[in-house]
Amino acid sequence: MAVGLSEPVNILPVAGIELASVACGIKSRGREDLVLIKLDSDSTCAATFTQNSFAAAPVLVAKKHLAQTHPRVLLINSGNANAGTGEQGIQNALQSCEWVAQALACKVEEVLPFSTGVIGEPLPMEALGAGVTAASQHLAVDNWMAAVRGIMTTDTIAKAVSKQIMIKDRPVTITGIAKGSGMICPNMATMLAFIGTDARVSDAYLQHCLDGAVAKSFNSITVDSDTSTNDACLLMASGASNNALIDADSDDAAAFSQALDEVCLYLAHAVVRDGEGATKFISVNVVAAASLKEARDVGYRIAHSPLVKTALFASDPNWGRILAAVGNAGIENLVAENVSIYLDDVCIVSGGCRDAGYTEAAGQRVMHQSEIIIKVVLGRGEVETTIWTTDLSHDYVTINSDYRS
Repeated sequence: MAVGLSEPVNILPVAGIELASVACGIKSRGREDLVLIKLDSDSTCAATFTQNSFAAAPVLVAKKHLAQTHPRVLLINSGNANAGTGEQGIQNALQSCEWVAQALACKVEEVLPFSTGVIGEPLPMEALGAGVTAASQHLAVDNWMAAVRGIMTTDTIAKAVSKQIMIKDRPVTITGIAKGSGMICPNMATMLAFIGTDARVSDAYLQHCLDGAVAKSFNSITVDSDTSTNDACLLMASGASNNALIDADSDDAAAFSQALDEVCLYLAHAVVRDGEGATKFISVNVVAAASLKEARDVGYRIAHSPLVKTALFASDPNWGRILAAVGNAGIENLVAENVSIYLDDVCIVSGGCRDAGYTEAAGQRVMHQSEIIIKVVLGRGEVETTIWTTDLSHDYVTINSDYRS
C-alpha cells in the first residue's frame, strides 16, 4: 500500500496533446500496456535520459531521433524493457517507430520510443504492431489517466498531477504522469515520466526548466539504489495556449519554472511513496554542509543503508546506524563533535554522541510514524539538500524475487 498517496483527481487535459492506451498482450491478464501520445505540429520537447551504460534500445533510438527533429508522437510500452537486446532490440525499436509513422502520417524520426518492464527479452513485435494500430484510433485529449495505467508495472497506484497558472491573463496547464516503484535510484530519473503543457516555451528554456526540475525532484529520490536502463523524463510544450513565448528573459519565466518544479516534485514523491514494499516515506534533510556534493553524499549514504532502512521498517530508533552512515559518507575532515542528528523534532545525536536529553521513548514515538524526517546538521557551511527514500521491508524482497514469475 502506497504511503500517504491516493488516486489522482482533477487531472486536466492539455490542449494540443492527445493520448491513447490499449492492452495488446505484452503484460498479462489483459492489462493496458501500450500508450501513444500525439503532439501538435508546433510542439517543442525537452528530455533527460538514464546514464546507465547499458541504456536500453528505445533510449538510444529516442535520443537519436530527438537530436534530429521535433517529436510528433511518443510510443510507450510496459511489460518489456527492450534492454540488453543488442542490435535486434534497436531494429525492433525502429520498426515500432515505422509502424507509428505509418499509422499517424508522420516521419519515423518524429517518433520517440520508450519501454519499461523485464530486461533481456525481445519485444513481442506482432502484439506491439497490433497495439499501435488500435491505439492510433483512440487518441483523445482526456486520456491522461488511461495513459498512466498503461505505463505501470509494479506500481500499486497511478501517479498523475495537474497544475494551472496564469501567464499574461491566459490559463496555462501542466499535467504530468509517471511510473516507478522499484529499481529507483536516480542517475537522471529512475522511472518514466511524461509531462505536458499548453504553454509556448522556447526550446532552450524548456530544457533549462526540465534540467532544474529533475535535479530537485527525480534526481533526489531513491528506493533501492539501483538505476534502470530505461529511464526517461520528457517535457512536451504544445503552445496551444497562445501565450507570449516564454524564454529565460520573460517576466513569466520564474512562474512557469516554479510550476514545473512542483509537478515534478509531486510525481517524484509519488514514486517513493509507492516504493516496492514501502511502509514509510523518509525525508533525509542534510544541512550546514560545505557543498551540495557532500550534502547529497551524506543524504544518499543514509538513504541507501540497508541497516538504516530495515531499522526504519522495524520502527527501531537504532540511531547508531544513522551515525555510522554519516561517518561513512566519505566527507573529508568531518569533525564528529560538530555533527547533530534529529528524528523529526527529537535530537538523537549532538557533539558527536548520543544527545544528553534523548530517550528511547521519544525516538520510538517518531519511528512509529509513517512519515519521518531524518535531519543531519554537519556544522561545516550553509548548503542543504533533501533526499527522499523508503524503508526496506519483507515485501520488497518478495516482489523482486517473484518479478519475472
